Amino acid sequence: MATESSESEEEGKITGGNQHLIVEDDLREMGKKAAWSVSSCKTGNGVSSLRDDNLETYWQSDGAQPHLVNIQFQKKVKLQVVVLYVDFKLDESYTPSKISIRAGDGFHNLKEIKTVELVKPTGWVYLSLSGNDPRETFVNTFMLQIAVLSNHLNGRDTHVRQIKVYGPRPNPIPHQPFQFTSREFITYSTVR
Repeated sequence: MATESSESEEEGKITGGNQHLIVEDDLREMGKKAAWSVSSCKTGNGVSSLRDDNLETYWQSDGAQPHLVNIQFQKKVKLQVVVLYVDFKLDESYTPSKISIRAGDGFHNLKEIKTVELVKPTGWVYLSLSGNDPRETFVNTFMLQIAVLSNHLNGRDTHVRQIKVYGPRPNPIPHQPFQFTSREFITYSTVR
């Protein structure tokens, strides 16, 4: 993974990107449980293009910056990683260069938790939501907002091809005081 900041005053720079989406086994995709909306879009390039698992389609904003993607959950969820697919080679000036991630209970109290600068990214870009404290491995929130603050080459509108949001997988065994780390341990975790 690339380095990035966890303080809103500091900015991390991310270069490159992964061509293949690689996610740890202890994480699960949480985007299916959310209501997605965007601040603006061109006809045919809306929210559905962000979630269709097709790297050929993209959300294209249509309006003034910042361009916003809002992810709202019915109940509080734990989120650990946001993964974006962006492609500077195909999208050039439409590619985001500065992104802010905000979390809160709703639009009224969003707080910036991370600002990241992307340098000509092509592929999957991983943005960890963990804080400076090692015990802060996730964000517990009702709403996440991804704000595209600027684009490469001073572009006006933006293209984002995919967004995935991952949170920790819950303990697979109910009433178990601790979590096993491997599938083999889980197999032998109960006494018959």
